[in-house]
Amino acid sequence: MEESGKRDDFSERLKRVRARVERAARSAGRDPAEIRVIAVTKTVAPDRLREAAACGCRTFGENRVQEAVAKMEAVSGTPGLEWHFLGPLQSNKIKAILGRFALLHAIDQVAVAERLQRALHEQNLLQAVLLEVNVSGEPTKHGFSPDTLVEAAHQVGTFKNLEVKGLMTIAPAAVSSEESRRHFRHLKKLASRLESERIPGIAIKELSMGMSEDFECAIQEGATMVRIGSALFGPRETEHRVGVIAGEI
Repeated sequence: MEESGKRDDFSERLKRVRARVERAARSAGRDPAEIRVIAVTKTVAPDRLREAAACGCRTFGENRVQEAVAKMEAVSGTPGLEWHFLGPLQSNKIKAILGRFALLHAIDQVAVAERLQRALHEQNLLQAVLLEVNVSGEPTKHGFSPDTLVEAAHQVGTFKNLEVKGLMTIAPAAVSSEESRRHFRHLKKLASRLESERIPGIAIKELSMGMSEDFECAIQEGATMVRIGSALFGPRETEHRVGVIAGEI
């Protein structure tokens, strides 16, 4: 009964998130089917991930390579799961991610994209990616600045083994969800500008923006992917990391 109760709890949280997605989409005149919920499983144990999959979650996002690989192996018997890598890509982790993730959300430097291109070319692989943009201008955040995005996109577009699918951003954590709206609106405008450039190798189809605290605003401003952690799994167990090697960030 305890396991059933846990599953019912997660099922209810998932229903509430999906209902919020639907309301936000319809309030903006959008089809809710256009928005994908990415269940962010950072620090979430594999048994809870299996519970989420049993309730219908199929797209999972991770920030750390070792943690992601450990979980992929732990739930390898569950078919139809898709994995996204959400964190910035360190050079020494590139080989570990090859062929494992459907989408990399956080390509934040041309040099990183170039190193990834070389590794992919060596193995004759293609990789879908998003370009991360630091729309808030916070010095602690990763990402291209809005002013350098177009130039960077022209460079990344020449990397034939990368498929640029869109943009990603993270709004400042300290602001309210409504204050986040202007950052999401800014990313949407940048996406429109990139589309107008018609850069070969760049297709702006996806906007990954919005998390548990602000995803409704993000959807209303054009998000196609929202990254939901605590609204699905509860507060983070900050001291618990599954399968992470000491020293990885």
